[in-house]
Amino acid sequence: MKRKLLTALVLCAPMVAAPTPAWAGCTDPAEEGVNWRRCSFYGRDLSGAMLSDSQLRDTIFQRATLDGANLAGADAFRAKFNTASMVGATLEGARLFEADLTKADLTEANLQGADMRRARLVQAILIGADMTGADLSGADLGEADLSGATWTDGERICAPLSIGQCN
Repeated sequence: MKRKLLTALVLCAPMVAAPTPAWAGCTDPAEEGVNWRRCSFYGRDLSGAMLSDSQLRDTIFQRATLDGANLAGADAFRAKFNTASMVGATLEGARLFEADLTKADLTEANLQGADMRRARLVQAILIGADMTGADLSGADLGEADLSGATWTDGERICAPLSIGQCN
C-alpha cells in the first residue's frame, strides 16, 4: 500500500510543481509591460506612469490620476477609467475595447490608432485629444466634449462645443 501511494505521489508531483502563468502582480511597480490584470487602483495617483504594452484587462482605474501616463499599446480590454484624470496621457494603439471611460478627463490625450470599439465615453472630456485612426465603432460618446479634438480621419478638428459628436 505504501509503495502505491508513493508511486502516485511521484507521478503527480510534476503536475503540482509545474509552473503556471502568474496572474497580475497588483503590487508590482508601474513599468512597461506590467501585468495588472483584474487589479484595482481606485483613486491612485499614477501620474506619468510608464505602462506601455501592459496587461490592464478588467483593471479598475476609477477616480485615478493618470495625467501624462504612457499606456501606448496597452491591453485595457473592459478596463474601468470612470472619472479618471488622464490629461495629456498617451494611449496610442491601446486596446480600449469595451472600456468604460465615463466622465474621464482625456484633455489633450493621444488616442491615435486606439481600439475603442464599444467603449463608453459618456460625458468624457476629449478637448484637444488626437483620435486619428482610432476605431470608435459602437462607442457611446453621449454628452462627450469633443471641442478641438482631431477626429478619426486625422483631418477634421471638432468645432467648439462639439458635444456627443464632432461638428
